Amino acid sequence: MRIGELSRRTGVRTHQLRYYGAQGLLEADRGTNGYREYDEDAVLRVKQIRHLLGAGLSSEDIAYVLPCALGEAPALPGCPELLAAMRSRLRRIDDQITDLAHSRDALAVYIKAAEEVGGESYPPFHGGDPEPAS
Repeated sequence: MRIGELSRRTGVRTHQLRYYGAQGLLEADRGTNGYREYDEDAVLRVKQIRHLLGAGLSSEDIAYVLPCALGEAPALPGCPELLAAMRSRLRRIDDQITDLAHSRDALAVYIKAAEEVGGESYPPFHGGDPEPAS
């Protein structure tokens, strides 16, 4: 099947499919016309890639684990190296959560202090850099 058909069957945009190919995650043959040609296994492979990306694994991690992948979800039996990669990613996520929690707590303290001071009224802040004073 061509890339457009694979895109329709998986719901993944063609530029993402090309990226998966460039990262070594998805293989395609080239037809005599130069078009990418995918076999039926590509549908399952794309679904596996999407699930693993959804779990926060990098393309590099996914390339490492795909040979172990079974099924759409996928199950990853017999791949002890994967466990180390997933634990490492989980630690990074936990660190990010901790950092965000600290930032949230600090911001809450600033808000509470500003509300307690009262007096001056501030315009609503909608993220990004505040507008410069004129």
